[in-house]
Amino acid sequence: MTSTAAPPTATSRTAEPHPHGDRRFGLPVATCLVMGNIIGGGIFLLPASVAPFGTISLVAFAVLTLGAVALALVFGRLAQRHPQTGGPYVYARAAFGDFAGFLAAWSYWITTWVSNAALAVAAVGYLAVLFPAIGTHKWSLCLAALAVQWLPALANLAGTRYVGAVQLVSTILKFAPLLLVAVGGLFFFDPANLGPFRATDQSALGAVSASASILLFSYLGVESAAVSAGEVRDPARNVGRATILGTIGAATVYLLGTLAVFGLVAHDTLVSSQAPFTDAVNAMFSAEGGAGGTWGGTVVACAAVISMVGALNGWTLLSAQTPYAAAKDGLFPKVFETKRRGVPVVGVVVTVVLASALTVYNTAFPGEGAGSQGVFEILVLVTTFTATVPYLLSTAAQLYFLLSGQSERVHRGRLIRDGALAGLAFAFSMWLVAGSGYAAVYQGVLFLFAGVAVYAVMAARRRRAAVSPAG
Repeated sequence: MTSTAAPPTATSRTAEPHPHGDRRFGLPVATCLVMGNIIGGGIFLLPASVAPFGTISLVAFAVLTLGAVALALVFGRLAQRHPQTGGPYVYARAAFGDFAGFLAAWSYWITTWVSNAALAVAAVGYLAVLFPAIGTHKWSLCLAALAVQWLPALANLAGTRYVGAVQLVSTILKFAPLLLVAVGGLFFFDPANLGPFRATDQSALGAVSASASILLFSYLGVESAAVSAGEVRDPARNVGRATILGTIGAATVYLLGTLAVFGLVAHDTLVSSQAPFTDAVNAMFSAEGGAGGTWGGTVVACAAVISMVGALNGWTLLSAQTPYAAAKDGLFPKVFETKRRGVPVVGVVVTVVLASALTVYNTAFPGEGAGSQGVFEILVLVTTFTATVPYLLSTAAQLYFLLSGQSERVHRGRLIRDGALAGLAFAFSMWLVAGSGYAAVYQGVLFLFAGVAVYAVMAARRRRAAVSPAG
């Protein structure tokens, strides 16, 4: 007879059991999961997305990096106390109850599948460099984007062992060309390409906030190891380390790479670029006197596609982990609890179907943001808002644990340091909400409020199950 013991709750400090302990992620793969999810499509398209604001966006990048590191430290501390799959959902539920946990899970789930659609949109810009025929028609671009989404989903359905392998290989393969631009590009840096410091009529604070809202997408994934804590060996120790190492490594590549692109590609060209890193490498080889240096740009385009497929591989896993954790507690439909080979298969399938539907919708009704960059920015701003909800709830949970005198969750000697970090991360998340713009907040709130009805149904079902006689 199988055990009927309840699954670990959000307040448990013991990592959940794993049917295939030898298939858990170690520290290197967990770090690659964080870096691979952070360095996905963001770095390859975002320099062009923030170029219209001017070089003041580099200031936003620096501020954003500090905030991301603060978030990473907070997630690392929370994961030590709650080393279960679910990340922000687990922390919010432990601190504030079921409804807060559901909001964190719901908004994070929205973030993951909308992010997958955005990554696919970014990927086709570089695929068109490799295969120009793809860019000849909007529906050929759509089909390419769908293929980019479904291939990582199939890898996930094959099991966590394959997810880890794909993540490790894709992270390694993409770093060589990224470092080529981030380090080698600085030797060809031309200050004349930078353009104006402030290219819009916004105030300096407004320009920094607006560009930071777009750039936040480049740091989504800070919480990756925490969300997949149940799949990590010794999560209380390794999740925090992987989160911090992955974030710092990604931040270093980001800052150097963005600065190099700004100095290699003329501002007017960068604003309209669909593949800014390819343009940057082409500029590097042209500067060396090569007339046909486009092969370097082609290599970078290959790296960009590999990077985005790797990011989609990791994000697809994350998109299924949070609903899985919530389903175990009765806050998501029970079907999301289904696992095969260590992967929540229903969550994977539902997520890729929703992301695909969003991709098709944006292709059929592109609106004013026609073109991959315009659609990418629209999706990015929506995810900015939805991502900050679980970030805010997680940092608020850390503040709650620190200030409520729960000695089992707080190291007294680190109270001031941890409190300052949590306060900084909370203020940082609020700033991102403020800078995301009215349209993004409006759309994000609609997504968020749609979940309230889902919670009402699930809460009523749990209530009926609790009061109904057994049998």
